[in-house]
Amino acid sequence: MISKKELDSLLPMASEWARNQEDFIIQNGIPLTDDLKIDAYLIGVDQIEKVRLLEVDTIPTPNIPVLREAVSATGLLTPNTIGVTFRYGIYIRSDFWLRRNLVVHELTHTMQYERYGNVMRFLKYYLKECIEVGYPYGPLELEARRIEKEICN
Repeated sequence: MISKKELDSLLPMASEWARNQEDFIIQNGIPLTDDLKIDAYLIGVDQIEKVRLLEVDTIPTPNIPVLREAVSATGLLTPNTIGVTFRYGIYIRSDFWLRRNLVVHELTHTMQYERYGNVMRFLKYYLKECIEVGYPYGPLELEARRIEKEICN
């Protein structure tokens, strides 16, 4: 497992990687459909027009060995990962492309990024929860699951 000290040392590198992923998705992804824009509004996303979705065969993992090891240790990104949010950029695995419940879940993470104010601050809290409580049982992940159920049921 990763210690708090290790997390603190990896956070700047993880944040830079996340921002690079966001940039890539924004450049190559598509905007939300009208229905998904309504969902984003209901969730509380402030800058809905910035959000982009990108269909991929597999969710990318860091190519930096120390980050790849940390991601593996936390179980955040695995071959089974079907979606991941980097603020306004959302990867969705092609076999789950545009599934409403998944997009709503990921849009909740977009709202959380906005609430924390920047990528590094969100990652600090999200990753801390993954280490201390365990993924997917941290409060931010549970909030995303709750909102997904509320909006999609």
